[in-house]
Amino acid sequence: MGSFKVKAKVRAVEGSKSIEVELLVDSGSTYTVLPQSVLNDLGVIPKSDVKLKIADGSTIVRKKGEVVLEIDGNSVTTQVVFGNEGVYLLGSVTMEEMALTPDLINKKLVPVEAYMMLV
Repeated sequence: MGSFKVKAKVRAVEGSKSIEVELLVDSGSTYTVLPQSVLNDLGVIPKSDVKLKIADGSTIVRKKGEVVLEIDGNSVTTQVVFGNEGVYLLGSVTMEEMALTPDLINKKLVPVEAYMMLV
């Protein structure tokens, strides 16, 4: 199985400057995470703090904002965590918002059906 990365374009919700990044697909991460310096350069404004449990079981607090993220022509406004340098993660919230799921065997994101239980 293993992990894989995807290319994405990211920009601030209120901005026009965008950059291309390579994100590690991490279904174990709730939120998408980008380095704080990248988000600051794009003009992303922190909206709130978020408590996060990390792999060693400890809890950290980070700033959270919103970006527009595009993968293969599929674009969504999503929450993003201001992370450490070198950390580029595509989290499960963003994948759900884009109706995508990881195919670990073929190392790509694949579409899934979106559901609505009420009509």
